[in-house]
Amino acid sequence: MNKNIRPILALLLLGAGVVHAATHAEIELRQAAQVGDVEHIEQLLDGGTDINSGNKFGKNALMFAVESESLEAVVALLNRGADVNGRTVAGCTALTFAAENGLLAITALLLERGAHLDDRTRSGWDSLMIASRHGILPMVEQLIFKGADPKAADRKGMTALMQAAYAGHPEVVAYLADHGSDVDSKSHSGMTALLIAADRGHQEVVGALIDKGADVNARDGDGATALISAASRGDRTMAETLLAAGADPNLGDDQLITPLMEAAADGSEGVVDALLAHGAKPGLKDKKGRTAKDYPESAGHKAIAAKL
Repeated sequence: MNKNIRPILALLLLGAGVVHAATHAEIELRQAAQVGDVEHIEQLLDGGTDINSGNKFGKNALMFAVESESLEAVVALLNRGADVNGRTVAGCTALTFAAENGLLAITALLLERGAHLDDRTRSGWDSLMIASRHGILPMVEQLIFKGADPKAADRKGMTALMQAAYAGHPEVVAYLADHGSDVDSKSHSGMTALLIAADRGHQEVVGALIDKGADVNARDGDGATALISAASRGDRTMAETLLAAGADPNLGDDQLITPLMEAAADGSEGVVDALLAHGAKPGLKDKKGRTAKDYPESAGHKAIAAKL
């Protein structure tokens, strides 16, 4: 071997050892944060370990400390210079982790130390959307109080209100509606919170949105209404709630398919009865020229066809 190469090789090997040791220390730091071991955290930082180093997903010690619900570890890391707005590969921050887990005290601390309320994950969710999706009302209240925007939307046009409606959290829905959310705003696919809740079968959320003045005749990207959705699923309770709130029993979608046609096709006699009692017209035709009676006949629902 060339004598000139040997010293270089030795230095490279030594350097590799140093890099490995530093990496090991960073792993130890994240593990210490994960279990809330403040003493070990301090020792590692005193030894020069990079406080903001993340794992392959970009998750750093502060985020692990937040998830471990260790306020003491979070305080220690912040006091030693941890980046309160560091982000993972997916765009998550310490604040989004705190919001997801309903950690009020840690959230307050992060916000006090400069955490950005409007930082988004890769899917476009901010902390308020995350807390709303998980139904954590105290967290939602805290974030709104701190200035979170209830009208902000993710990449699909979904607001915090829509997230709460999707997951079935009526108390969060009511709170957001009272604190600046637009109950009739639409996602990119044309869905309102009411349409989402009806499609998911969330009766209490639908009731809460009706109480807050949501448009019961709003239409999605295909022209369908919440009543059409309820009728297609045979949900009589939902249908009657919507009808009592003024839903139009004769409003069809883009194909002119009415709630009565959907209920008849589904074989939902109870929904058919409710619709007829509220003025549904059996003689209306869809774009193919079919009436409501044609739907149950083709599906074999003779008793319903006889009513039409």
